[in-house]
Amino acid sequence: MRHWQIPAIAPILRANQRCELDDLRGRVTKDGIRIYEDADFAGMRAAGQIAAQILDDVGPLVVAGVTTAALDDFIRNEVARVGVVSATIGYRGYQHASCISVNHVVCHGIPGSKVPGRSSDMIQEGDILNIDVTVIVDGWFGDSSRMYTAGNVKPFAQRLIKVTHECLMRGIAAVKPGNTFGDIGFAIQSFAEENRCSVVRDFCGHGLGRVFHAPPNVLHYGRAGTGPVLEEGMFFTIEPMINLGRPETKVLADEWTAITRDKSLSAQFEHSIGVTATGCEIFTTSPKGLFFS
Repeated sequence: MRHWQIPAIAPILRANQRCELDDLRGRVTKDGIRIYEDADFAGMRAAGQIAAQILDDVGPLVVAGVTTAALDDFIRNEVARVGVVSATIGYRGYQHASCISVNHVVCHGIPGSKVPGRSSDMIQEGDILNIDVTVIVDGWFGDSSRMYTAGNVKPFAQRLIKVTHECLMRGIAAVKPGNTFGDIGFAIQSFAEENRCSVVRDFCGHGLGRVFHAPPNVLHYGRAGTGPVLEEGMFFTIEPMINLGRPETKVLADEWTAITRDKSLSAQFEHSIGVTATGCEIFTTSPKGLFFS
């Protein structure tokens, strides 16, 4: 939900085209990337903080025995309680306030559906899971995801989570005017592969702001110095999906759930950011400092 599967970009852009043309201000680069104004950072900050607060608050509920449906119900109720809108409910037919991806599910896990390979949606001791939430606040989209663990997890799973978080932060560290999107991908890929992990190629980060998905594609792999040049005022997500095994994925028959083809564990962290004059601002920092621990 928070990122595009690369072959599906064009249909999503067509669906969003009217909104981009009619409702947004600021110029668009030759690569189709919107440059937002200084005042727009406040809107993204407000949306990002609400998404991050919800992710903070759901954390204590992630224990063995809870169901993914119950976690999503909590998130849905929190969205309503704070008076904002879920970006995912009704998006392309999706009917949930979050995506919850367990163990070898790479992304877009559907709350309430059976965990692949199991008979129910119940979380078990030792599971790792990603929860992804996107909210709309006064027309601005706040999009973030992070990893959670249920009880005691295996050391290799903890290591994967740590490597994935570091991949995200190295990607963010590459964001500043004059650098390129290839620099972001290179920083992520090189660290993941140095640590004997692989980067998923089939899904990527995306532009956002007053639309859910927009240019650019933010690939989590690539060559330094390639791709569009970063400019102050660009808003986008960085959200690497890192596998313990090979990078290939498979989308299940529900047309949402993506799993690793080799059934290896997968992890993901996501922030929404805006490029500033000297680097970037992370809009989705955890109010309680719980994004990664």
